[in-house]
Amino acid sequence: MDTASGSRMGIWIRNGIVAVATVLIAVLVFFASRSQSPSLAQMATTAVPLEQALTSGRPTFVEFYADWCSSCQTMAPVIAQLKERYGSRANFVMLNVDNPRWLPELQQYKVYGIPHYAFLDDRGRPLGSVVGLQPSTVLADNLSALVAGERQLPGLTAAPGRTSTFTPPKRAVQPTDHS
Repeated sequence: MDTASGSRMGIWIRNGIVAVATVLIAVLVFFASRSQSPSLAQMATTAVPLEQALTSGRPTFVEFYADWCSSCQTMAPVIAQLKERYGSRANFVMLNVDNPRWLPELQQYKVYGIPHYAFLDDRGRPLGSVVGLQPSTVLADNLSALVAGERQLPGLTAAPGRTSTFTPPKRAVQPTDHS
C-alpha cells in the first residue's frame, strides 16, 4: 500500500470514528433529556379523569394545556414534582384544550390562556386559578392550602365569575386638564 492510499485510509477511519461518536452522543443526549422529566402526553395518561376527580371527595388541581404550548412544556417538570408531593392528597387532572370534548369546561373555568391551572375544593367547586408560567412556590403554596381545606388560597385570581368592582371618577377628566 502506498502512502497516499494509507493516508486516505487513515482519514476515512478517523472520520468514521468521529461520525460514530457523534451519533452515540446524540442518542445519549436524546435519552437523557427524555428521562429527566415526563412529557405532557405521559403526564396526561397518568392524570385522574375529570369525572372521577369531581366525585372523589378530594381537592383537585386541573391543568388546561396543549402539546404545542412551550409554556406548558416548560411547566411540565414543575407539575410532575408537585404531583409527586401532593398526588396522594389531591387529584391532578389534565385537559388538552385542543380536544373539543373539553369545550364546556373551557367555558366554565374561563380558560382564555394556557397553561391555565384551576384549583377545586373537595366538592369540585372552583376556588381560583392562575394562568401562564408560575413559580413553583406559588403553585406549591396554593396546593398546600388546598389540601389543608382552606377556602382562600394565596396568590390566586378570583374564582370564575367573580370580578372586581369599578367606581367611575367623580368628574370627567378632559385632555386639557393638568391637575
